Amino acid sequence: MKKQVFSILLLLLCAVGYAQQPKHSKTSTFKSYKGLVMAGYQGWFNAPGDGGNRWWNHYVSRGKFEPGYTNIDVWPDVSEYKKTYKSPFKHADGTDAYLYSSYDASSVETHFKWMQQYGIDGVFVQRFIGDVQRGAGKHHNDVVLGNALRFSEKYHRAISVMYDLSGMQAGGDSLVIKDWKHLVDSLKLTNRGNNQTWLYHNGKPLVAVWGIGFNDNRRYGLAEAERIINFLKNDPVYGGCAILLGVPTYWRDFGSDTEKDPHLHNLLKMVDIIHPWFVGRFNEEAYPKFEARIVDDIAWCKANKVDYVPTVFPGFSWHNMNPRAPQNQIPRNRGHFYWTQITGAIKSGADMLYVAMFDEVDEGTAILKASKNPPVGKSTFVTFEDGIPNDYYLYLTGYASKMLRKQVPFVENVPPPVVK
Repeated sequence: MKKQVFSILLLLLCAVGYAQQPKHSKTSTFKSYKGLVMAGYQGWFNAPGDGGNRWWNHYVSRGKFEPGYTNIDVWPDVSEYKKTYKSPFKHADGTDAYLYSSYDASSVETHFKWMQQYGIDGVFVQRFIGDVQRGAGKHHNDVVLGNALRFSEKYHRAISVMYDLSGMQAGGDSLVIKDWKHLVDSLKLTNRGNNQTWLYHNGKPLVAVWGIGFNDNRRYGLAEAERIINFLKNDPVYGGCAILLGVPTYWRDFGSDTEKDPHLHNLLKMVDIIHPWFVGRFNEEAYPKFEARIVDDIAWCKANKVDYVPTVFPGFSWHNMNPRAPQNQIPRNRGHFYWTQITGAIKSGADMLYVAMFDEVDEGTAILKASKNPPVGKSTFVTFEDGIPNDYYLYLTGYASKMLRKQVPFVENVPPPVVK
């Protein structure tokens, strides 16, 4: 009888131990962020009839989607998408203008196929915590992420999730934790076999958390960030992760966009990668000062044994979203602005890059194929200059990836021309 009791107890202990094992594969085909160029992937666009029940989500402005009312400053080229949707906008010849929906699996596949074709290493799928708690928003984001996981494997691209905490309330760390558990259990994010494409770093699956330390009156703070970090690092089942922390531009010296709390640096020393946000902070003329900042940022990170990834972006424009802002606010200048940042970051010692963004046509930072013939009328759109092909920024991003790994010559001053 005693032997039977002992055997049962032993089985129970083994079962408990098994249940407490982290739900992550031990290996990935992408073992480190170092040497990679990753882009942010919003995946938030909808259209009526796509099945997502979100109308023209993220194309819409002030409750309307019609000439004079849209949030986007770059019109995507949709000639290669399998499914497109007629918009209320018209081209100069009177024909209807069409858009894509991120909800369609075929759209996500098109994007990952381009990543492979142009040599872009992968993406961080954005996950706004205020949009994934329930209903159509949660369903849409789960569908997009599920498709992205599938096509990252088909086209062998690295993938991770970036939690954007913007809009989160005080105590919202519990929502992030709940959502991460949901994703690991339902989509098996980091447990998809030994050939999985989830991005690892320092031997652990990498998760990005963006929006820590900003001084723009957010309702959450460093306490919520610390609880998220501790969970992702230390939870016996869902933890064991490497962490990328998205912080303000002036995080190191507590400058104009940063909360003046020294505890921020304590949190940064707990994570694996520091990722400052640069979008909109400078134009081509002002960039040299920021190149010097990257050098000092990297020195701080090396001294504190933390890795560092700077942001690069091709240009910026959000006039249709914010009419008081000038259109083409930070011009692309035939790729020179983008290339100046890429080469500057690599010269400064960066061994990985973050591109903002793959598909952010709202703020004019998208590197995807853009229309050379956008609609005309009350809404105006930024187009690439004459002689710049619609895939130029995909090409430059892929070239940057190879240049970072020294697979092609380092090209400075003038971005490399497209070789057909």
